[in-house]
Amino acid sequence: MPRVAYDLIHPERRTTSVVFASPHSGRDYPWTFLRKTILDAHTIRTSEDAFVDKLFSHAPKCGAPFLTAGAPRAYVDLNRAPDELDPALFEGVTARGHNPRVASGLGVVPRVVAGGRAIYRGKLPVSEAERRINIYWRPYHQMLAKLLDQSRAAFGEAILIDCHSMPHEAMDMAARGLVRRPEIVIGDRHGASASAEIVDRLDAAFTAAGLHVVRNVPFAGAYICQTYGRPSRGQHAIQIEIDRSIYMNEQMIRPNGNFEAFRRLLKTVTAEVCEIGRKEAKPLAAE
Repeated sequence: MPRVAYDLIHPERRTTSVVFASPHSGRDYPWTFLRKTILDAHTIRTSEDAFVDKLFSHAPKCGAPFLTAGAPRAYVDLNRAPDELDPALFEGVTARGHNPRVASGLGVVPRVVAGGRAIYRGKLPVSEAERRINIYWRPYHQMLAKLLDQSRAAFGEAILIDCHSMPHEAMDMAARGLVRRPEIVIGDRHGASASAEIVDRLDAAFTAAGLHVVRNVPFAGAYICQTYGRPSRGQHAIQIEIDRSIYMNEQMIRPNGNFEAFRRLLKTVTAEVCEIGRKEAKPLAAE
């Protein structure tokens, strides 16, 4: 089993309503899981948002908490609803309407990794899904909800930056007809999960760093943005997707020669994003 459900790095003092989270950068693959999968130890990692936790590691120094997944995405997907169970993977589960994510093998416990490659041979008992959800999915989301509640109590609002990375090829369709290929995709579920003002400022922070930004295509935000984005209540959730080829060798799943330079660039962006939520905290915010 993965050792922890999540890792949480607190700032010395919370000075911003922004919360950073990385639900897909977990890379703790237990030997029992690797023994069950028909994939090798390298291929099983192709669904990771590899090294995203390192790219945004400066967030606590800017006054924001940073929550990262302990379990890898191929083991349990924290950006899915707990009832998104795949009938093609679990015994005794029946389809409840058409869910394109589940149908493609990308439910809360994935059936496939990148490229549609099967993780298992045959089906699993549904009790295995329930165990992973209870041990890893629920604690992560309980902590995420708590952090957002704390921001709202202290600052009157909460801004969740849900950090992801995308394969370079994911932008092939979106890049057609554009002068410059997009490097960052900001997802706010087409305005449903965050206020336009906050999204505009987030866009400006990445653009000022020299990165080409598009919105909602091809990624508008999934379960996390849908669940936690409540702009009318002062709670905003924005998904960030970064082209992996900027900072890593996608085939080898290793940082490339640009990794440290890009990390320094995101250090500046992270500081600018934290400024969006920089407000004087109420006395009850002391931690």
